[in-house]
Formats: sequence, structure tokens, C-alpha cells
Amino acid sequence: MPHCVARLRDERIARSSRPFIARGSRIERCPDCRLAVSRCMCALKPVVPARSAMCLLMYDAEPMKPSNTGWLIADLVADSWAFEWKRTETDPRLLELLADPQWQPYVVFPAEYGDGRQIVQQVSCEEGRRPLFILLDATWTEARKIFRKSPWLEHFPVLSMTPDQLSRYRLRRSKVDEHLCTAEVAALCLGLAGDQQAAGALDAWLDVFSERYLGFKFSRPLDLSSEAHLRLYQYLPQGNTDGQHVCTL
Repeated sequence: MPHCVARLRDERIARSSRPFIARGSRIERCPDCRLAVSRCMCALKPVVPARSAMCLLMYDAEPMKPSNTGWLIADLVADSWAFEWKRTETDPRLLELLADPQWQPYVVFPAEYGDGRQIVQQVSCEEGRRPLFILLDATWTEARKIFRKSPWLEHFPVLSMTPDQLSRYRLRRSKVDEHLCTAEVAALCLGLAGDQQAAGALDAWLDVFSERYLGFKFSRPLDLSSEAHLRLYQYLPQGNTDGQHVCTL
């Protein structure tokens, strides 16, 4: 069954009046991992437990982009939801999710933009509740717009993190190395919530995706013994390292 980002992409395509033309759109891609079919990594997808959940607020065409990393989060975190953000209306399914008492929502964003909101740096849920991380999946400029213009988010605590590492993501350009991609932020959230196995698996899943994406783009040979692959293998059942799996459409 397609995950939440794949379903959002299908909804976006169904109502679009013209096709979305992404960079590299002439490449024959795997419909599940979005890599060129010769670099498909579906056979390496780990299955890891996570108590945490993810809510992706996606700006406009984000689910259509092959380089989007919110897709990778939905690959691994079973309890994930994805919604298109709109300035003038809010999906009632999103409001219903945020009002569900089983979840403790956190808006993940830098503290300096908090504007008087409750700022936290740790994840601490009341008994019987699980963390739900609200991630603004957009460019930095678009994410700030979502944060400022979503009044229904204002009463949730803002989780602000100061990551030690610089971003490893190189599929899109950022002027600031400290700006992490959505999957990197999600992995940090999982770690804060105690979902260490899921955090490590997501980091490795992102690195293999990036390596294979760029490897195809620059005609580099596939290296199944690269550092990224070796780290990902740690989260797979023993012997399940068929990294040469090729997608068949």
C-alpha cells in the first residue's frame, strides 16, 4: 500500500491541470524509491520500530520532487501523515489528527522564530501520549511562511534543536550548511524521543538514497561496500543485503 507522501503525490497529480516537470524527468524511475531503475534501493528498505509519529506539512509541489526527503521518512516511520499546506484552508483530517489525545504534537522549528511561543529542547510526553513531530517540508523561505501563517499551530510547543553536525544532504543547494533537510531533522527528532534504532536507520536510508541519486547523475559505479551501505546493512535482517536489486516496472 502506498505511504502517505505517495498518496499525497497521487492526489496532487489527479487535480493538476498540467503535468509537473521535475528535473531529470526523462529518467525512468522506480515508482517506490524514485531512483533511476538501475539504482533502485527498495530491496534494502529496513523495517524498524518507532513510538514516535511524523506529520509532514508539505508546500505545494514538494511531494512531486524526486529529491524530496519527506518521502524517506514515510518509508520508515509507520505512523506518518502528509498534508499539503494551504494559506486559506486547512485539511480537516489534519486538524482531527492534531486534536487526537493519543498524540503530543511538537512543531519542529528554530527557537529564534518562536515569537513568544513555548520553546522546548527536549521531548517529554504525558503518560499515555506519544510524540507527534510536525515537520514543515519546504524550502527555508516557504517553511518560515508556513510557520508564520498557520495560526492553528500556535498553541503547540516549538521543538528547537541545535544539531552538532552540518547537513550531509547535497541533492539541493542551500546557502547555509546548518540548514538540515527534512529527513535529517526527523532523525534528530526520533533520537530525542528515544527511537534510536529508527533514527539511525533513517540517517542511513537518506545517505544511501543520496549516494545512489548522485551516483547515477554523475555516472559513478554503484558501490555496495560504501560507508553508507555498510551502515544501512546494520538495520537489515542478516543476509538481506541484495543491493543490486533492479526495479521492474
